[in-house]
Amino acid sequence: MGEGLLPEHDVLIVGGGFAGLRAALSAKENGADVAVVSKVHPMRSHSSGSHSGINAALKSDDSWEAHALDTVISGAYLCDQDAVEVLCREGIDDVIALEHMGVIFTRDRDGRIDVMSFPGTSRPRTCFVGDSAGHIIAQVLYEQIIKLQIPTYDEWFVSALLVEDGACRGVIARELKSGSLYPIRAKAVVLATGNLGRMYSPSTCSLTGTADGVALAYRAGVPLMDMEMMQYHPTTLRNRGILITEAARGNGAYLVNKDGDRFMNLYAPEGMEMVTRDVCSRAIATEIQQGRGIDGCVYLDMRHMDKKLLSDKLRETLWLLKDLEGIDPAEELVPVRPAMHRPIGGIQVDIWGSTALDGLYAAGECASGGVNGANRLGGNSLLECVVFGRRTGEAAARYAASAMDTTLSDALVSDEIRRIDEVFSKEKGQESLGALRRELGCVMDQKVGIQREQSSLEEAAETIANLKNRHANLGVQRMDLAYNMGIMLMTELGFMLDVAEISVTCALAREESRGCHYRSDFPQRRDAEWLKHSVVISTAEGPQLDYKPVVITQWQP
Repeated sequence: MGEGLLPEHDVLIVGGGFAGLRAALSAKENGADVAVVSKVHPMRSHSSGSHSGINAALKSDDSWEAHALDTVISGAYLCDQDAVEVLCREGIDDVIALEHMGVIFTRDRDGRIDVMSFPGTSRPRTCFVGDSAGHIIAQVLYEQIIKLQIPTYDEWFVSALLVEDGACRGVIARELKSGSLYPIRAKAVVLATGNLGRMYSPSTCSLTGTADGVALAYRAGVPLMDMEMMQYHPTTLRNRGILITEAARGNGAYLVNKDGDRFMNLYAPEGMEMVTRDVCSRAIATEIQQGRGIDGCVYLDMRHMDKKLLSDKLRETLWLLKDLEGIDPAEELVPVRPAMHRPIGGIQVDIWGSTALDGLYAAGECASGGVNGANRLGGNSLLECVVFGRRTGEAAARYAASAMDTTLSDALVSDEIRRIDEVFSKEKGQESLGALRRELGCVMDQKVGIQREQSSLEEAAETIANLKNRHANLGVQRMDLAYNMGIMLMTELGFMLDVAEISVTCALAREESRGCHYRSDFPQRRDAEWLKHSVVISTAEGPQLDYKPVVITQWQP
């Protein structure tokens, strides 16, 4: 089983994106022996592909309170305001800390960190590095990991949590190079596995976003929260899911339909293209549904924008459009459509990343501490990863310092490995793993997407149940272990099917429209009945749904 090959750690971080790397640095700074395990190299994490920027109230005419209010309004008042206050107040110092680590933010004329306007914000506060913030921040965080000599298990895929005596004591991980399964013991485990967007198609999410951490926690009996809230990004390239950063609209780009009409004046005349993602996505979808789109798209118009501004602030976007679509946005309209972008819900955590299971923590896209409510404010995603990654790493280190040893029973480890390897005993059959994944992506986009209703959600639930049955009978096509990606892909699909079932269950139950959850059969927000978080746990009969109150401190709905 390889226990002697791998040292145990005080804190084990699962995931090498922003949240995971920041948690690792924080745990190390707080005295823990920490390691990072990731199914891809950290520089290939989804975080590194972020184009936009990171919010922080750095300017003299801004304040963390104004930032917090924008966040609460964007989240349709489903935000836990204690978490929002932590995000916006501590985020200022966290962004400055990134600069001190080596992130060279774009500067203004006075040499200070520059900020730009972002949809949904009352004033400019999004710090940026051209349109390559994600890549640069990821690089700097990873450099710090190397500097502090934090070990990383790259291309190791975590298949299960090891839970004994009511506490998480490590994980089972597969080394992709050899295909072997190993237990990795830890006094505290931090799940920072990122997005779950790949259960939708198209999606802006990288191929790694397969709901791993959310499903692992759920299967271990940990509650999930607000899983009906799935955010679409308004402007993505057709058929690709690659997003055009909101910085384009923040710097003056606007949307037009096939007739050349700037249609946002029909849906949000005060904010126009600068409204929140949920409003903008629904407007685009409506234009397309009513026949005013072209080939399932509307157009993003950047032709009027200053060419120097385009080259200075949207350089990566220009390259993407020219390389992938053969479009010069300075001269041509860009066809765009909404695509699934981010989950709002995830593993239920408190403001220190603690879950309901002792020794288990979560941060970043896979976690839900109520900070985003029903719709994430653009520019808050990176900030959330950095702020709560830091806090979670600190909390995990404190727990590890007082935790008991990580001894695991041989029976527990053997049983988990035997269960995971059952895939090899199944007949290969005629089912295609790829076909099942495509079916899941299609039903989630069409039935659990921007607009939902009871009939479409019930159809989705039926399809997902069928897919789960078919998945259970899948066998792997290759029997050798080394880089057998079929094993990982099958496991990922199982994760996504579990989470899809949960999402549909929660969406059916919430009979209102709020933020990115829009029910066409219940189009109004209903605070009296539904100003509450959905909470779901795993039972033998399937997902069990409950609710918890929203934390309100200063801002009343």
